Amino acid sequence: QVQLVESGGGLVQAGGSLRLSCAASGSIFSINAMAWYRQAPGKQRELVATITKGGTTNYADSVKGRFTISRDNAKNTVFLQMNSLKPEDTAVYYCNAQKPRFVYWGQGTQVTVSS
Repeated sequence: QVQLVESGGGLVQAGGSLRLSCAASGSIFSINAMAWYRQAPGKQRELVATITKGGTTNYADSVKGRFTISRDNAKNTVFLQMNSLKPEDTAVYYCNAQKPRFVYWGQGTQVTVSS
C-alpha cells in the first residue's frame, strides 16, 4: 500500500501562485512515476503533469510554461509549483503514484482561483 497526502491548496487571485505538495509513505519502492491530476466541477479528471523515477517530466498543454512538477526523493515528496494561475485552473488537485500493477491516489486538495 502507498499512502499519498496532498497539501498546499487554497484560494488565490488570478495571476497568483500556489505550491502543492504530495507526501508518499508506505510501500513506495517500485513507484515508476508520480503525477498530478485535477478535476473541475462537472468535468472529467484530467492529467496535469507527470514525473518519472528518472526525473522526466511531461505537462498538459494548458499548463505548460506556468506549472512545474518536481520531486524530492529523500523526502518522498512531489511538488507542483503553479504560477500565473487562471480561474480555469480551479479544481480539486489529486496526486497519483504509479506502480507496474496498481495506481494509488491521494484525497485531493482544492485550488480556487478568483478572477
